[in-house]
Amino acid sequence: MANLTIGDPAIPFRLPGVDGREHGLDDYADRPAVVVIFSCNHCPYVRAWEDRMVAIQADYAARGVQFLVISSNDPEQYPEDSFDRMKERAREKGYNFPYLYDATQEVARAYGAQRTPEVFVFDRDRRLRYHGAIDDNYEDPKRVGRHYLREALDAVLEGRQPEVTETPPVGCTIKWRREPASQAAR
Repeated sequence: MANLTIGDPAIPFRLPGVDGREHGLDDYADRPAVVVIFSCNHCPYVRAWEDRMVAIQADYAARGVQFLVISSNDPEQYPEDSFDRMKERAREKGYNFPYLYDATQEVARAYGAQRTPEVFVFDRDRRLRYHGAIDDNYEDPKRVGRHYLREALDAVLEGRQPEVTETPPVGCTIKWRREPASQAAR
C-alpha cells in the first residue's frame, strides 16, 4: 500500500536521469499535472505498458502534462535494471519523458511504491489525485475497457476529481536491496 493517500502532497525528490541531467518535481512547477511512475527495464508488465506510457505522454504533452519515470530496482539482483541499461532502454524505446534512477531506493520507499509500473498522478498543486495502474489490461491494448491514467489526467486538467482515484497497481514487485548481514543483525 502506498504511503500517500488521495489528496496528499507529492514528496519532493531530485534524481539523475538517463539524459545526464538531474530532475525533480520543482523543475515542473508550472505544469498542470505531473505523473510519477515507478518502472524498470526487465518487468514484463512494464514492457507491455511502456509503449502506452510513451503514447500517453505524447498525447498530453501539449496540455502541459509531465511524466517522471523512476527505476528503483536493485541492479545487483537485476543487472538489466542498471543505470547504463536504463539509458539503452530509453533510447531503444524512444522515451519522451525523463527516466530517473533511484539508486538508494529512498524515493520508492517514501512514496510507498510496491510495483512496476505504479502510477501517481498529481494536480497543479501537487496533490495526489490518482494512484494505481495505467489501464485495466496490460496484455492487450486493444482490449482495454478503462483507461485509468488517461481518465485521471482528463479530470485533473479539467479541474475535477477523477471518477476512479485508486486501482490496485499491477506488475512486478520492486526489487529491494538486500540488507548486509551486519545491518540485518542490528
